[in-house]
Amino acid sequence: MAIAAQAPDILAERQSVVACQAVVNIVKSSLGPVGLDKVLVELAELQDGEVGDGTASFVVVAAEFLKRANDLVRNKIHPTSIISGFRLAMREACKYVEEKLAVKVEKLGKGSLINCAKTSMSSKLIAGDSDFFANLVVEAVLAVEMTNARGEVKYPIKGINILKAHGKSARDSYLLNGYALNTGRAAQGMPLRVSHAKIARLDFNLQKTKMQLGVQVLVTDPRELEKIPEREADMTKERIEKLLKAGANVVLTTKGIGDMALKYFVEAGAIAVRRVRKEDMFHVAKATGATMVSTFADMEGEETFDSSLLGYADEVVEERIADDDVVTIKGTKSTSAVSLILRGANDYVLDEIERALHDALSIVKRTLESKMQC
Repeated sequence: MAIAAQAPDILAERQSVVACQAVVNIVKSSLGPVGLDKVLVELAELQDGEVGDGTASFVVVAAEFLKRANDLVRNKIHPTSIISGFRLAMREACKYVEEKLAVKVEKLGKGSLINCAKTSMSSKLIAGDSDFFANLVVEAVLAVEMTNARGEVKYPIKGINILKAHGKSARDSYLLNGYALNTGRAAQGMPLRVSHAKIARLDFNLQKTKMQLGVQVLVTDPRELEKIPEREADMTKERIEKLLKAGANVVLTTKGIGDMALKYFVEAGAIAVRRVRKEDMFHVAKATGATMVSTFADMEGEETFDSSLLGYADEVVEERIADDDVVTIKGTKSTSAVSLILRGANDYVLDEIERALHDALSIVKRTLESKMQC
Protein backbone atom coordinates (compact mmCIF):
# COMPACT_ATOMS: atom_id res chain seq x y z
CA MET A 1 0.00 0.00 0.00
CA ALA A 2 2.84 2.38 0.83
CA ILE A 3 4.49 1.72 -2.54
CA ALA A 4 1.23 2.35 -4.41
CA ALA A 5 0.70 5.59 -2.51
CA GLN A 6 4.18 6.87 -3.45
CA ALA A 7 3.78 6.22 -7.20
CA PRO A 8 1.86 9.47 -8.01
CA ASP A 9 4.47 11.48 -6.08
CA ILE A 10 7.32 9.90 -8.04
CA LEU A 11 5.50 10.60 -11.32
CA ALA A 12 4.99 14.23 -10.33
CA GLU A 13 8.68 14.58 -9.48
CA ARG A 14 9.68 13.17 -12.86
CA GLN A 15 7.33 15.56 -14.66
CA SER A 16 8.81 18.48 -12.72
CA VAL A 17 12.32 17.41 -13.70
CA VAL A 18 11.32 17.16 -17.36
CA ALA A 19 9.74 20.62 -17.21
CA CYS A 20 12.88 22.06 -15.62
CA GLN A 21 15.06 20.51 -18.30
CA ALA A 22 12.88 22.02 -21.02
CA VAL A 23 13.21 25.48 -19.44
CA VAL A 24 16.98 25.02 -19.10
CA ASN A 25 17.28 24.07 -22.79
CA ILE A 26 15.46 27.28 -23.72
CA VAL A 27 17.56 29.47 -21.41
CA LYS A 28 20.77 27.74 -22.45
CA SER A 29 20.52 29.23 -25.97
CA SER A 30 20.51 32.73 -24.44
CA LEU A 31 23.71 32.39 -22.39
CA GLY A 32 27.04 33.88 -23.34
CA PRO A 33 28.02 36.52 -25.91
CA VAL A 34 26.67 34.45 -28.82
CA GLY A 35 23.29 33.63 -27.32
CA LEU A 36 20.60 33.41 -29.97
CA ASP A 37 18.44 36.07 -28.31
CA LYS A 38 21.36 38.52 -28.45
CA VAL A 39 21.98 37.65 -32.10
CA LEU A 40 18.34 38.35 -33.00
CA VAL A 41 18.32 41.60 -31.01
CA GLU A 42 21.45 42.79 -32.81
CA LEU A 43 19.89 41.88 -36.16
CA ALA A 44 16.75 43.85 -35.29
CA GLU A 45 18.83 46.88 -34.29
CA LEU A 46 20.81 46.61 -37.53
CA GLN A 47 17.60 46.51 -39.58
CA ASP A 48 16.17 49.49 -37.69
CA GLY A 49 19.32 51.54 -38.24
CA GLU A 50 19.67 50.61 -41.92
CA VAL A 51 16.04 50.69 -43.08
CA GLY A 52 13.97 51.90 -40.14
CA ASP A 53 11.15 49.37 -40.41
CA GLY A 54 10.49 45.65 -40.87
CA THR A 55 12.35 44.55 -37.74
CA ALA A 56 9.79 41.85 -36.82
CA SER A 57 9.77 40.36 -40.33
CA PHE A 58 13.55 40.51 -40.44
CA VAL A 59 13.86 38.56 -37.18
CA VAL A 60 11.41 35.90 -38.44
CA VAL A 61 13.42 35.45 -41.66
CA ALA A 62 16.70 35.33 -39.73
CA ALA A 63 15.31 32.68 -37.38
CA GLU A 64 14.30 30.56 -40.40
CA PHE A 65 17.83 30.89 -41.82
CA LEU A 66 19.24 29.72 -38.48
CA LYS A 67 16.89 26.75 -38.51
CA ARG A 68 17.91 25.70 -42.05
CA ALA A 69 21.59 26.28 -41.26
CA ASN A 70 21.30 24.07 -38.19
CA ASP A 71 19.88 21.26 -40.34
CA LEU A 72 22.84 21.57 -42.71
CA VAL A 73 25.34 21.49 -39.83
CA ARG A 74 23.73 18.27 -38.59
CA ASN A 75 24.40 16.82 -42.06
CA LYS A 76 28.10 17.56 -41.43
CA ILE A 77 28.35 20.53 -43.80
CA HIS A 78 30.95 22.99 -42.55
CA PRO A 79 29.59 26.39 -41.34
CA THR A 80 31.98 28.21 -43.71
CA SER A 81 30.38 26.48 -46.69
CA ILE A 82 26.90 27.34 -45.38
CA ILE A 83 27.85 31.03 -45.01
CA SER A 84 29.31 31.07 -48.52
CA GLY A 85 26.09 29.58 -49.86
CA PHE A 86 23.97 32.17 -48.07
CA ARG A 87 26.12 34.99 -49.49
CA LEU A 88 25.86 33.59 -53.01
CA ALA A 89 22.09 33.30 -52.62
CA MET A 90 21.94 36.89 -51.35
CA ARG A 91 23.80 38.22 -54.40
CA GLU A 92 21.59 36.29 -56.77
CA ALA A 93 18.44 37.43 -54.99
CA CYS A 94 19.52 41.10 -55.11
CA LYS A 95 20.40 40.74 -58.77
CA TYR A 96 16.98 39.25 -59.57
CA VAL A 97 15.17 41.99 -57.63
CA GLU A 98 17.10 44.77 -59.41
CA GLU A 99 16.58 43.27 -62.87
CA LYS A 100 13.03 41.93 -62.63
CA LEU A 101 11.15 43.63 -59.80
CA ALA A 102 12.64 47.08 -59.08
CA VAL A 103 11.13 50.17 -60.70
CA LYS A 104 12.63 53.67 -60.68
CA VAL A 105 10.82 56.01 -58.32
CA GLU A 106 10.77 58.82 -60.91
CA LYS A 107 8.48 56.73 -63.11
CA LEU A 108 5.98 56.09 -60.33
CA GLY A 109 5.59 59.58 -58.86
CA LYS A 110 4.40 60.74 -55.45
CA GLY A 111 1.65 58.12 -55.28
CA SER A 112 4.17 55.31 -54.95
CA LEU A 113 5.82 57.05 -51.98
CA ILE A 114 2.42 57.39 -50.31
CA ASN A 115 1.81 53.67 -50.83
CA CYS A 116 5.20 52.87 -49.25
CA ALA A 117 4.26 54.91 -46.19
CA LYS A 118 0.81 53.28 -45.99
CA THR A 119 2.35 49.81 -46.17
CA SER A 120 4.65 50.68 -43.26
CA MET A 121 1.66 51.88 -41.22
CA SER A 122 -0.56 48.90 -41.99
CA SER A 123 0.49 47.02 -38.84
CA LYS A 124 0.44 50.07 -36.56
CA LEU A 125 -2.16 51.77 -34.41
CA ILE A 126 -2.84 54.43 -37.06
CA ALA A 127 -3.56 51.94 -39.85
CA GLY A 128 -7.13 53.27 -40.12
CA ASP A 129 -5.82 56.80 -40.79
CA SER A 130 -2.94 55.73 -43.02
CA ASP A 131 -4.15 57.85 -45.97
CA PHE A 132 -3.95 61.01 -43.87
CA PHE A 133 -0.61 60.29 -42.21
CA ALA A 134 1.02 58.93 -45.37
CA ASN A 135 0.52 62.30 -47.08
CA LEU A 136 1.99 64.09 -44.05
CA VAL A 137 5.04 61.82 -44.08
CA VAL A 138 5.75 62.22 -47.80
CA GLU A 139 5.37 66.01 -47.64
CA ALA A 140 7.70 66.17 -44.64
CA VAL A 141 10.42 64.05 -46.28
CA LEU A 142 10.24 65.96 -49.58
CA ALA A 143 10.47 69.26 -47.66
CA VAL A 144 13.94 68.44 -46.25
CA GLU A 145 15.50 67.49 -49.59
CA MET A 146 19.11 68.67 -49.90
CA THR A 147 22.18 68.09 -52.06
CA ASN A 148 25.44 67.29 -50.28
CA ALA A 149 28.99 68.27 -51.25
CA ARG A 150 29.29 65.26 -53.60
CA GLY A 151 26.17 66.25 -55.51
CA GLU A 152 24.05 63.45 -54.02
CA VAL A 153 20.43 64.15 -53.17
CA LYS A 154 19.75 63.32 -49.53
CA TYR A 155 16.71 63.47 -47.26
CA PRO A 156 17.90 64.03 -43.67
CA ILE A 157 14.81 63.02 -41.71
CA LYS A 158 16.53 64.04 -38.48
CA GLY A 159 15.74 67.57 -39.63
CA ILE A 160 12.04 66.70 -39.12
CA ASN A 161 11.19 67.55 -35.52
CA ILE A 162 8.23 65.72 -33.99
CA LEU A 163 6.28 67.47 -31.23
CA LYS A 164 3.44 65.84 -29.30
CA ALA A 165 0.50 67.81 -27.89
CA HIS A 166 -2.44 66.45 -25.90
CA GLY A 167 -5.95 67.07 -27.11
CA LYS A 168 -8.05 66.78 -30.29
CA SER A 169 -7.94 63.74 -32.56
CA ALA A 170 -5.03 62.18 -34.40
CA ARG A 171 -6.34 63.59 -37.68
CA ASP A 172 -5.78 67.11 -36.32
CA SER A 173 -2.03 66.56 -36.60
CA TYR A 174 -0.32 68.82 -39.14
CA LEU A 175 2.97 69.75 -40.79
CA LEU A 176 4.57 73.00 -39.64
CA ASN A 177 7.04 74.79 -41.90
CA GLY A 178 10.08 75.42 -39.70
CA TYR A 179 11.98 73.81 -36.85
CA ALA A 180 9.90 74.02 -33.66
CA LEU A 181 11.50 74.19 -30.19
CA ASN A 182 9.29 72.87 -27.43
CA THR A 183 9.82 75.95 -25.27
CA GLY A 184 8.79 79.61 -25.21
CA ARG A 185 10.46 82.99 -24.82
CA ALA A 186 12.33 83.56 -21.58
CA ALA A 187 10.33 86.75 -20.82
CA GLN A 188 6.92 88.06 -21.85
CA GLY A 189 8.32 91.47 -22.76
CA MET A 190 10.23 90.02 -25.71
CA PRO A 191 8.72 90.30 -29.22
CA LEU A 192 6.62 87.41 -30.54
CA ARG A 193 8.25 87.63 -33.97
CA VAL A 194 11.73 88.58 -35.19
CA SER A 195 12.31 88.94 -38.96
CA HIS A 196 15.72 88.43 -40.59
CA ALA A 197 16.79 86.45 -37.55
CA LYS A 198 20.46 86.24 -36.61
CA ILE A 199 20.77 83.32 -34.20
CA ALA A 200 23.43 82.80 -31.51
CA ARG A 201 23.85 79.34 -29.91
CA LEU A 202 25.38 79.33 -26.43
CA ASP A 203 26.37 76.53 -24.07
CA PHE A 204 26.84 78.53 -20.86
CA ASN A 205 24.85 80.51 -18.33
CA LEU A 206 23.82 84.11 -18.88
CA GLN A 207 23.28 84.64 -15.17
CA LYS A 208 25.11 86.82 -12.70
CA THR A 209 28.73 85.64 -12.71
CA LYS A 210 29.98 84.22 -9.43
CA MET A 211 33.57 83.59 -8.45
CA GLN A 212 34.50 79.93 -8.50
CA LEU A 213 35.20 78.02 -5.31
CA GLY A 214 38.81 78.33 -4.18
CA VAL A 215 39.35 81.84 -5.59
CA GLN A 216 40.73 84.22 -2.96
CA VAL A 217 40.48 88.00 -3.15
CA LEU A 218 42.66 90.09 -0.84
CA VAL A 219 41.10 93.46 -0.01
CA THR A 220 42.88 96.16 1.96
CA ASP A 221 40.07 98.70 1.87
CA PRO A 222 36.62 97.51 3.09
CA ARG A 223 34.96 99.90 0.65
CA GLU A 224 36.39 97.86 -2.22
CA LEU A 225 34.18 94.88 -1.22
CA GLU A 226 31.13 96.58 -2.78
CA LYS A 227 32.83 96.58 -6.18
CA ILE A 228 33.06 92.75 -6.30
CA PRO A 229 29.30 92.06 -6.80
CA GLU A 230 29.09 95.08 -9.09
CA ARG A 231 31.84 93.64 -11.29
CA GLU A 232 30.13 90.23 -11.30
CA ALA A 233 26.93 91.83 -12.66
CA ASP A 234 28.88 93.89 -15.21
CA MET A 235 30.55 90.79 -16.67
CA THR A 236 27.19 89.30 -17.69
CA LYS A 237 26.06 92.68 -19.05
CA GLU A 238 29.22 92.98 -21.17
CA ARG A 239 28.70 89.49 -22.64
CA ILE A 240 25.13 90.34 -23.65
CA GLU A 241 26.30 93.63 -25.17
CA LYS A 242 28.88 91.72 -27.24
CA LEU A 243 26.12 89.42 -28.51
CA LEU A 244 23.84 92.30 -29.45
CA LYS A 245 26.67 94.32 -30.99
CA ALA A 246 27.55 91.36 -33.26
CA GLY A 247 23.97 91.55 -34.60
CA ALA A 248 22.32 88.68 -32.71
CA ASN A 249 18.57 89.20 -32.27
CA VAL A 250 17.77 85.58 -31.25
CA VAL A 251 19.79 83.88 -28.51
CA LEU A 252 19.44 80.17 -27.68
CA THR A 253 21.24 78.69 -24.70
CA THR A 254 21.31 75.24 -23.12
CA LYS A 255 21.69 76.82 -19.67
CA GLY A 256 19.79 79.46 -17.71
CA ILE A 257 19.32 83.21 -18.20
CA GLY A 258 19.10 85.46 -15.13
CA ASP A 259 16.37 88.05 -14.59
CA MET A 260 18.89 90.87 -14.86
CA ALA A 261 20.12 89.54 -18.20
CA LEU A 262 16.56 89.25 -19.54
CA LYS A 263 16.10 92.99 -19.07
CA TYR A 264 18.83 93.75 -21.62
CA PHE A 265 17.29 91.42 -24.23
CA VAL A 266 13.84 92.97 -23.72
CA GLU A 267 15.25 96.48 -24.15
CA ALA A 268 17.04 95.42 -27.35
CA GLY A 269 13.89 93.78 -28.82
CA ALA A 270 15.57 90.38 -29.06
CA ILE A 271 14.23 86.89 -28.32
CA ALA A 272 16.11 84.77 -25.78
CA VAL A 273 15.30 81.10 -25.16
CA ARG A 274 16.81 79.20 -22.24
CA ARG A 275 17.37 75.51 -21.47
CA VAL A 276 17.13 74.34 -25.07
CA ARG A 277 17.89 70.64 -25.54
CA LYS A 278 21.31 69.93 -27.03
CA GLU A 279 19.71 67.66 -29.61
CA ASP A 280 17.58 70.60 -30.80
CA MET A 281 20.67 72.81 -30.79
CA PHE A 282 22.40 70.38 -33.12
CA HIS A 283 19.52 70.48 -35.61
CA VAL A 284 19.31 74.28 -35.39
CA ALA A 285 23.04 74.42 -36.20
CA LYS A 286 22.59 72.30 -39.34
CA ALA A 287 19.58 74.30 -40.46
CA THR A 288 20.85 77.83 -39.79
CA GLY A 289 24.63 77.51 -39.90
CA ALA A 290 25.06 78.80 -36.34
CA THR A 291 28.11 77.70 -34.33
CA MET A 292 27.87 76.50 -30.74
CA VAL A 293 29.81 78.81 -28.40
CA SER A 294 30.89 77.49 -25.00
CA THR A 295 33.02 80.48 -24.00
CA PHE A 296 33.75 84.05 -25.17
CA ALA A 297 37.44 83.76 -24.23
CA ASP A 298 39.95 84.17 -27.07
CA MET A 299 43.63 83.32 -27.40
CA GLU A 300 44.66 86.65 -25.86
CA GLY A 301 42.61 86.16 -22.70
CA GLU A 302 39.92 88.64 -23.71
CA GLU A 303 36.21 87.98 -24.29
CA THR A 304 34.94 88.45 -27.85
CA PHE A 305 32.06 87.29 -30.04
CA ASP A 306 32.32 87.35 -33.83
CA SER A 307 29.32 87.72 -36.14
CA SER A 308 30.57 84.74 -38.21
CA LEU A 309 29.33 82.48 -35.40
CA LEU A 310 25.72 83.50 -36.02
CA GLY A 311 23.12 81.47 -37.91
CA TYR A 312 20.47 82.94 -40.19
CA ALA A 313 16.75 82.41 -40.79
CA ASP A 314 13.92 84.42 -42.33
CA GLU A 315 12.07 84.70 -39.05
CA VAL A 316 11.69 83.31 -35.54
CA VAL A 317 8.15 83.19 -34.17
CA GLU A 318 6.55 82.10 -30.91
CA GLU A 319 3.29 80.22 -31.48
CA ARG A 320 0.87 78.51 -29.14
CA ILE A 321 0.12 74.83 -29.72
CA ALA A 322 -2.43 73.28 -27.36
CA ASP A 323 -1.36 74.49 -23.90
CA ASP A 324 2.31 75.06 -24.74
CA ASP A 325 4.33 77.88 -26.26
CA VAL A 326 6.58 76.84 -29.13
CA VAL A 327 9.38 78.87 -30.74
CA THR A 328 9.56 78.12 -34.48
CA ILE A 329 12.55 78.91 -36.71
CA LYS A 330 11.33 79.44 -40.27
CA GLY A 331 13.10 79.96 -43.59
CA THR A 332 16.42 78.44 -42.50
CA LYS A 333 19.34 79.20 -44.79
CA SER A 334 21.52 76.06 -44.77
CA THR A 335 18.98 73.23 -44.96
CA SER A 336 15.21 73.05 -44.83
CA ALA A 337 13.55 72.08 -41.56
CA VAL A 338 9.95 71.13 -40.80
CA SER A 339 8.06 69.93 -37.74
CA LEU A 340 5.28 67.40 -37.37
CA ILE A 341 2.80 68.43 -34.69
CA LEU A 342 1.02 65.32 -33.43
CA ARG A 343 -2.31 65.47 -31.59
CA GLY A 344 -3.84 62.69 -29.53
CA ALA A 345 -5.83 61.87 -26.43
CA ASN A 346 -2.96 60.68 -24.19
CA ASP A 347 0.73 59.82 -24.04
CA TYR A 348 0.19 56.22 -25.17
CA VAL A 349 -1.59 57.26 -28.39
CA LEU A 350 1.00 59.96 -29.13
CA ASP A 351 3.92 57.57 -28.55
CA GLU A 352 2.39 54.99 -30.89
CA ILE A 353 1.79 57.62 -33.59
CA GLU A 354 5.38 58.83 -33.25
CA ARG A 355 6.71 55.26 -33.57
CA ALA A 356 4.61 54.62 -36.66
CA LEU A 357 5.69 57.89 -38.29
CA HIS A 358 9.36 57.19 -37.54
CA ASP A 359 9.12 53.91 -39.45
CA ALA A 360 7.22 55.50 -42.34
CA LEU A 361 9.67 58.42 -42.58
CA SER A 362 12.58 55.98 -42.71
CA ILE A 363 10.94 53.91 -45.45
CA VAL A 364 10.16 56.94 -47.65
CA LYS A 365 13.68 58.31 -47.14
CA ARG A 366 15.21 54.95 -48.06
CA THR A 367 13.04 54.65 -51.17
CA LEU A 368 13.95 58.13 -52.40
CA GLU A 369 17.67 57.76 -51.77
CA SER A 370 17.88 54.31 -53.36
CA LYS A 371 15.82 55.62 -56.32
CA MET A 372 14.26 52.19 -56.70
CA GLN A 373 11.04 50.56 -55.49
CA CYS A 374 10.10 46.90 -55.58
